[in-house]
Amino acid sequence: MDELTLDEALEDLVSAEDFLDYFGISYDASVVHVNRLHILQRFHNYLAKSAMPADESARRALYVSTLQQAYQDFVKSDALTEKVFKVFHMHEPQTQFVPLTSITVNKAGS
Repeated sequence: MDELTLDEALEDLVSAEDFLDYFGISYDASVVHVNRLHILQRFHNYLAKSAMPADESARRALYVSTLQQAYQDFVKSDALTEKVFKVFHMHEPQTQFVPLTSITVNKAGS
């Protein structure tokens, strides 16, 4: 049986555990269980910021290093601190500008 290419193998990976197992990264199941979506999103974010090599072995090395980094982010921290998803930023203070010229006074009965 032929070995799958990296792209073919990636199509079959569906969970953080699948990715970690495929790339041979040892992990604590309790960390992954709580942070699996955060780890995958951080992995995606790191890859998006990286120059993607054309060579498959170089791409594999990049995937391993960025997935390891994404996993370690949540070993050392937590989802609330890392704020990977937009929902974690929704309750942060927002700055709004209202120009003085847009403020009007409506008098009752006018």
